[in-house]
Order: sequence, then C-alpha cells, then structure tokens
Amino acid sequence: MKYAIIRSGARQFRCVEGTTIEVDRLPVEAGASHTFGEVLLIVNDGSVTVGTPTIAGAAVNTTVIDEFRAPKVIAYRYKAKERQRKKRGHRETYTRLMVNTIEG
Repeated sequence: MKYAIIRSGARQFRCVEGTTIEVDRLPVEAGASHTFGEVLLIVNDGSVTVGTPTIAGAAVNTTVIDEFRAPKVIAYRYKAKERQRKKRGHRETYTRLMVNTIEG
C-alpha cells in the first residue's frame, strides 16, 4: 500500500490514493485540482522515503470535492451571582479532497 504524509497549514495528514482527506479551508473551487508539494514521507510497499524536511520532487495530486462546515462549538462563560453571561458560537470551514496520485 502506498501512502504519503503531507503538510497543509500547520497540520500533517496521511494520504492514501483513492481516499478523502479533510483539511482547513483552501481558496480553491469545487472540482478543481490542487497539488501539495510539501511531502514529508512516502511509503511504497515497505520502502520508506523520509524527507529532510521535505522530499524534493514529490507531490500529492488531489481534487477538491466540496467545502463544508464543522458542527457548531458553543463557548459559554459566566460569573456566578454577578449576572454576567456570554455565549458565543463558532463553526470552522473545511475542504474535502480526493487523493488522486502520489508522485515521488
């Protein structure tokens, strides 16, 4: 089985050909292709290639499926007996990608 570890933003993701990954929002439209050049590790049937810090010439080609938003996270703060209450919500936007090929 061939897989790669890539870096997108400040996080690392394990990419296997034919599967999907969910990364932080990318400024790419649905249906477009996106290539990750920061490949940190490639494993191909037991042979491991480790980058220092990245592998030169390696790339992971993906196709953007869609953008979606995570479930809402509620942040609620209050101070007891003082009538101070603050309720805030937040939803993060993610991009779902289909991993097409791993080169390198």
